[in-house]
Amino acid sequence: MKKLQQQFQQMDGKSYKGYKQLQGSYQFERYRLWIDYVQGDPFAAPSKIRIQVPYDKRPIRAEWREDRNRRIYAEDTITRDIAHTLMKLNPNVKGSGKSGMVAIDRPGQEILERTAVDLNSDHMIICLSIGLPANGRRINGKQAEKLFLQVLPELIDKSVFRINNGEIEEAVQLADQHVAIRREMEANDWVAFVADGAVLPRKSGVSERPMEGAVPFESPEQNRVTIELPHRNEPLTGMVLKKGITLIVGGGYHGKSTLLNAMERGVYPHIKGDGREYVLTDPAAVKVRAEDGRKVTTVNISPFIKNLPHSTDTTTFTTENASGSTSQAANVVESLEAGAGTLLIDEDTSATNFMIRDERMQELVVKEKEPITPFIDKIKQLRDELDVSTILVMGGSGDYFDAADSVIMMDQYLPYNVTNKAKEIADRYPHQRKIDKEHSFGEITKRRFLPNSLQTQKGKKAKVQAKSKTLILKGNTEISLHYVEQLVDPSQTRMIADMLLHLDKKGWLEKNRSMEELLDAVEDQLDEQGLASFAPFQNQHPGELARPRRFEIAATLNRIRTAKVNPL
Repeated sequence: MKKLQQQFQQMDGKSYKGYKQLQGSYQFERYRLWIDYVQGDPFAAPSKIRIQVPYDKRPIRAEWREDRNRRIYAEDTITRDIAHTLMKLNPNVKGSGKSGMVAIDRPGQEILERTAVDLNSDHMIICLSIGLPANGRRINGKQAEKLFLQVLPELIDKSVFRINNGEIEEAVQLADQHVAIRREMEANDWVAFVADGAVLPRKSGVSERPMEGAVPFESPEQNRVTIELPHRNEPLTGMVLKKGITLIVGGGYHGKSTLLNAMERGVYPHIKGDGREYVLTDPAAVKVRAEDGRKVTTVNISPFIKNLPHSTDTTTFTTENASGSTSQAANVVESLEAGAGTLLIDEDTSATNFMIRDERMQELVVKEKEPITPFIDKIKQLRDELDVSTILVMGGSGDYFDAADSVIMMDQYLPYNVTNKAKEIADRYPHQRKIDKEHSFGEITKRRFLPNSLQTQKGKKAKVQAKSKTLILKGNTEISLHYVEQLVDPSQTRMIADMLLHLDKKGWLEKNRSMEELLDAVEDQLDEQGLASFAPFQNQHPGELARPRRFEIAATLNRIRTAKVNPL
């Protein structure tokens, strides 16, 4: 600590680049400080530091770290406490640009595996971003001394050393409960669970916090189950949706899309108090939609679309500018290729001609002139041949009643099981449309991304950078993830950006791997070596990273406009 203080005094007023000599480690009374990366300019991306706290200074119970789920929830709780403490602190460190800034990768409502706090070894690691103080472009040593010798110790003291063990224990218990629910789901072939009393609506279109005064969820009796959970005095009740085809129907503004959105986010666990902490969905559930204008590369969309004009081959379909129907077909097939077990679809974000063709349109535009086999004619094959379930919000077509295994109607934000009534209506008013009966769903062709797909070079340097949650700059091109709706945190996008750079530098695409095999290999490395194994700087600050699912990784690869893909 004294060494650091002397350095600040000696470098005061010198060129900002003099801060580079700070890189290294420094021992404080209760922790060790690592300065891994020093920004080259006060206006540039902030510096990266790590705080290493031994467990003999701040005990972390062994049972909180005994399995992966418990550890992630404990790390998440500590990260949130540090972020909350930062909001309350008033560092008052002055200077140019980012001078005095201190930040941690602040979580949202979801509990994600992150690099912000690491409880893996015999000490806790806390990763922070920090703005080194400057006057213009000269070192402000006095303010730097204040930042490192007053602000940081106060932050660590008021968060890490004062966090209530009860908060961590509560989070770990929630982890156990989520594991118990998922075991019940898997054992009973449930693809979704929504607890009674859950608060599904969000505060606003730009806030994922729960809406105040919202109608609490209440399961229909036909769908209600009871689950015994650890660390809970009374059992948990709620609605389950079984494997198969489920329609969510109802009038406009009655909560159909809100329920689907909760299930869409339910692939991730949520913090206590979110309102959706007991809303869990099949981890392999993927939201698919139309996505006009996206790039599609060598995707076999022939299960849905054949005989396009100009003899376009739909078994290896490629386009720079997909239509609504071709993009949705590609999104479905790519999700299946990545291993999706449940498809989540909302008619509001779907291409109408992809979802349905009624008898009148079939009469006017005969089959020989229509290349699209609509989703309604494939939905049962998905269930019966591929064991893929579908949860579909549908308010405009009753033709899906015939295919549905279950129909849930949202009325005044409450669900009702109307399956029997829907089937009675289907029998009373049989549809006249011709069903496009094909012998099977069709082939999900395996594909391989070629080594020259990534093209990460920008000038003489390879560069891949996440600019926002929905945009990655890769070399000289952009990857738009605006419609990848289950990408929920900018840190997941940063992780994917680091992965792309890693895959390119390490030659992962040079091996003859299918997309499925590539995703398996990525997940194996994440499980065995951790998120930091994909970061550019090994054994240093890994950056602000959160784990993405394999489906969002695949979605990114599939939207690379420079991709070169071969069928296998």
